Amino acid sequence: MKLAEHIRSGIGFGLTSSIITTIGLMVGLFSGTHLRIAVIGGVITIAIVDALSDAFAMHISQESTGNESARDIWASTFSTFGAKFFFAIIFIVPVLFLELSTAIIVSIAFGLFLIAVFSVWIARSQNKNLANVAGEHLLIAIAVIVLAYLAGVWIAGIFG
Repeated sequence: MKLAEHIRSGIGFGLTSSIITTIGLMVGLFSGTHLRIAVIGGVITIAIVDALSDAFAMHISQESTGNESARDIWASTFSTFGAKFFFAIIFIVPVLFLELSTAIIVSIAFGLFLIAVFSVWIARSQNKNLANVAGEHLLIAIAVIVLAYLAGVWIAGIFG
């Protein structure tokens, strides 16, 4: 892979993973606690820890192939971290400025919008059907959101 492909791969992985993980966490924490501080703490924690964790995992994954240069491996590592951190931390904005239930809805809509836009870019760059690619990605994202909501409700019911 060329350097640009490593960067694009890191950004694509980081964008998708951070959006799904952050929204899932937010929805789960909201449905389980309805506490703004829990959601804010979760977003900040996930932005830092998950970004570092996945960047490290990307680094190890790239290194394990034995086919990549150190420069390309670090490009994947840093682009993964940057994308994961940025696309996670932006979800704190609605939580800071809106009523919590509204912030969750806005975050879900914004996250699904970003996934749709990225999916369209993928489909166009690979000459694939836009509806199929975006539909598949959005369906997976929605499934994660629903499962996170149900997990939060279940946890609150058991431990709340």
